[in-house]
Amino acid sequence: MDSNVTRRLALQNRSRKLTAFLQARLSPEGYLGLSLTLGLLVLIGATWLFAAIAEDVVTSDPITIIDVRFSAWLQTHANPTVTTLMLVITNSHSTLPVAMVTLAILIYLWFRRLRHRALTLALAVYGGALLNFLLKNLFLRPRPHFSTPILTLTGYGFPSGHTMGATVFYGTLCAFTVSRVRNWPLRVLAIIVSLVMIALVGFSRIYLGAHYLSDVLGAMAEGLAWLALCFTAVGTIRRRRESRRVRTS
Repeated sequence: MDSNVTRRLALQNRSRKLTAFLQARLSPEGYLGLSLTLGLLVLIGATWLFAAIAEDVVTSDPITIIDVRFSAWLQTHANPTVTTLMLVITNSHSTLPVAMVTLAILIYLWFRRLRHRALTLALAVYGGALLNFLLKNLFLRPRPHFSTPILTLTGYGFPSGHTMGATVFYGTLCAFTVSRVRNWPLRVLAIIVSLVMIALVGFSRIYLGAHYLSDVLGAMAEGLAWLALCFTAVGTIRRRRESRRVRTS
């Protein structure tokens, strides 16, 4: 057979395999289809963003100058009413309240036999808290320091634990709502409420002097990456089991 023909056939064969692979990855059917592809893309993107922020923090890039200036500006423009509101927001999103509310939702989901949703929520919130603890002790970044601080805290600052907790908690509830509700205005409302709450918690930590801006942005990226991992892993396991059940029935 002519070498050009052989080369052309080999190229066509590789092209067919690549097309089949892409079709499988973009298909809504199967446990290795579109859901897995989108989850991995979000995971990779959010992880890259977190790594970029973390690198800037470690190497003291210009973002750290913005950190100091923004925190100093907020301290000099503090308002008693705003301070009270920020304290309410930050205290209601500390570790214990979030853990207790999450437990209550887990019990509800378990008794409604929504076991995969319960597993996703537990991994996102409790696993996310453990991940954040490990990262704090990896980067060892000191918290902001002011002569007359609103809050005096010990421990490390990067990434923000409150913001990470809010990101995975509200992000999970938002994803549950969007997947269950068919009304688009309600879906949009759920997304907006989740984003606003995450932003408020993050801003409260900067306003109160507990964290820098990059601590909060890093926690948001970390939370998004962790959410993508949790939803992708649990969703893939669930769809794989359903696929096996269909084949054996």
